[in-house]
Amino acid sequence: MLRKLFLIVGLNGLLITIGFAQSADLVKYVQPLSGTAASTTSSALKHGSGTESYANTIPAVGLPFGMTQWTPQTHTSENKCLPPYSYKDSLLNGFRATHWLSGSCTQDYGSFTIMPISGKLKTTTQAYAVPFSHQNETTSPAYYRVDLKGYQLSTEITATLRCGMMQFTMDKADSLYLLVMPNSDKDKGSISVDAVHSEVYGYNPAYRIYQGWGNPAGFSGYFVMKVERSIGSSGTFSDEQIFTAKSIANLKNIGAFIGFKLKKGEKLRVRIGTSFTSVADARKNLQAEIKDWDFDALVKQNKQVWQNELSRLNVATDDERDKYIFYTAYYHAMQHPRLFNNVDGTYPRFAGNYQAEHLNKGNYYDDFSMWDIYRAQLPLYEIIKPNLINDLVRSMILKGQQGQWIPIFPCWNSYTAAMVGDHATAFIASAYNKKIRDYNISEGYRLMRQNAFDVAPLPDYLNGKGRRALASYLKYGYIPMEDSVQDAFHKKEQVSRTLEYAYDDYALATIAKALGKNTDHQLLAKRALNYQNVFDVGAGLVRGRYQNGDWIKPFKPDNREPYITEGTPRQYTFYVPQDVPGLSRLMGGRVKLEAKLDTLFKEDEYWHGNEPGHQIPFMYNYTKAPWKTQQEVRRILAGEYTDGPGGLSGNDDAGQMSAWYIFASMGFYPVDPVSDVYLLCSPVFDRVAIRLPGGRSLKIITHRESKDAIYISSVKLNGKVYTKNYIRYNAIMNGGKLEFYLKNKPNKTWGTKIADQPKGLSPSIN
Repeated sequence: MLRKLFLIVGLNGLLITIGFAQSADLVKYVQPLSGTAASTTSSALKHGSGTESYANTIPAVGLPFGMTQWTPQTHTSENKCLPPYSYKDSLLNGFRATHWLSGSCTQDYGSFTIMPISGKLKTTTQAYAVPFSHQNETTSPAYYRVDLKGYQLSTEITATLRCGMMQFTMDKADSLYLLVMPNSDKDKGSISVDAVHSEVYGYNPAYRIYQGWGNPAGFSGYFVMKVERSIGSSGTFSDEQIFTAKSIANLKNIGAFIGFKLKKGEKLRVRIGTSFTSVADARKNLQAEIKDWDFDALVKQNKQVWQNELSRLNVATDDERDKYIFYTAYYHAMQHPRLFNNVDGTYPRFAGNYQAEHLNKGNYYDDFSMWDIYRAQLPLYEIIKPNLINDLVRSMILKGQQGQWIPIFPCWNSYTAAMVGDHATAFIASAYNKKIRDYNISEGYRLMRQNAFDVAPLPDYLNGKGRRALASYLKYGYIPMEDSVQDAFHKKEQVSRTLEYAYDDYALATIAKALGKNTDHQLLAKRALNYQNVFDVGAGLVRGRYQNGDWIKPFKPDNREPYITEGTPRQYTFYVPQDVPGLSRLMGGRVKLEAKLDTLFKEDEYWHGNEPGHQIPFMYNYTKAPWKTQQEVRRILAGEYTDGPGGLSGNDDAGQMSAWYIFASMGFYPVDPVSDVYLLCSPVFDRVAIRLPGGRSLKIITHRESKDAIYISSVKLNGKVYTKNYIRYNAIMNGGKLEFYLKNKPNKTWGTKIADQPKGLSPSIN
């Protein structure tokens, strides 16, 4: 019953040929309400708490990676960790043009809300909020509809990259008022009515969070709404106070209203442009993207865009439920990073003061949830949309040039210093190593090197620039417990920082080597082994350490400790993607690594709801038991992803959780995304066709002994027996055919030879 709530009528006859067959209407498999309720998975129930128990996604309407998404609204605030829409809520109070970071525990910014009401004018949330039912919602990536029986009207929404269109239909003859409200929690912003030109326009200033919390972010969310017909009545308000003035600014809960007299069955349409630079630019974006009032044609156009994007990955299976989960995950993985420039290439300067810049080429993006998405979400697009990756890397380099330091976690077009690590470096290295190189790598290297070697001057450091605790890391080869890392949102977390900086040093070392910077390469390659400095051989796990080398006591490997980021020492021990063989050596060899992995899973200490563990189930491919990767990945796919509103096991984090599903269900995963290696597992689908650039495609075909067979017996690549338990990027991008032969019982010899397993920085041992 629930699944029917998420569907709309498809485009009859829309066919796209890729690989195996013509596939019609993939959009119908996307369930935008997935992740809007509390997680129901076992891992989340054990390991998650508070906001971690929610995926924090929204039923976003818009095009992939768009500037603005559109969502029904059940929460009016832009507060942190409170998405605009929650499935459990029963009252609807508007339709928001949102910049919510999908699946995050951050906050909205620069948003505004439109609320239709019939009857008498009301201007406070308590007065105009209306009951709604999920039974009366229709959701898809390109279209949303809800019937508001309390007002006897319906609202429909569709959206382009920067603009939206709404259609309101009256079920009775009555007055219709549209309330338009900038959503400033700081009582800032402005809104105006121009009845002569049938327009409402305004802005909502954006403010920083994390480092520099509460300071202006140097840009605003601007909007202009054009109405199809002449405005009847109009005015402004602040809470319950109503004014005849046509403009209002910098008061509490401000808004504008416009009123109409409509007959039963009459429709009112509005077109809305958005921008981060000015109202004038919002108007230009609207003129470029939505030229007329044909709502149905725009829905059809937007749906076709989604159809084309979704058809880059075409899966075939008799289990329709798996298609719903897959294409919903794909939709979630196409929300961010966010397009930030106008149609003419202007965009707000990074970390600027309301200055506008102009692009020389491509598009400019922001809202990089970098601690999360460098792992799988960005690597997914290195395969299917490498031109997008070029835009993203150029955007990162522009940020570094404009702000003087490449950012750690750029969101709100500002420095944040949120989370740990320096994974802009890992991302750029990943792209560069895959020959995706349409950007200035010399400038990129200069900026990444600065992060890795230079401690930012104190004013810059306090502003969020540079690596946290870098001085300690350089001095000791790890971050000791004495350094509590106060100037950060995430304080302490010394062991996690050490592990992640070691990975980023490895990433930068690969570029240094490619560019012939031999001294840098040698220094960074040595630092890439710093994970060893926080590994307690006696305990066989990572552990907090003091400046004198002593280990912290008592040691609680399965507790959340302050020196670990959002996890436990046992979970974080396996975060050595650059050198799994080296980690194995510290543990005593491949058998001991296997035993450590066994313990994690048998004691139910694996937590899929947070990113540091996402590579763990694939690490059996470095042991004598790759079949356990096949077993554990299948268990996670079956238990941590469902097709209902609670279908994700933790914050989706800008699509990382969803990208994990996409890779794992297709049969391969980038444990070390900086490298060109993807670890194999058993595919969920009978067939997959990946549409690649240049007209190529990779077809993944699964042959099963039975319906329930999950263990790899053998693999073929382009008709030849393939014994390695990993595949390289070039093999994927060249296209062809990858065949898996699955049986009911494990093949305990496949992929077990060291020669058939990925390498690391250290030699492998038995």
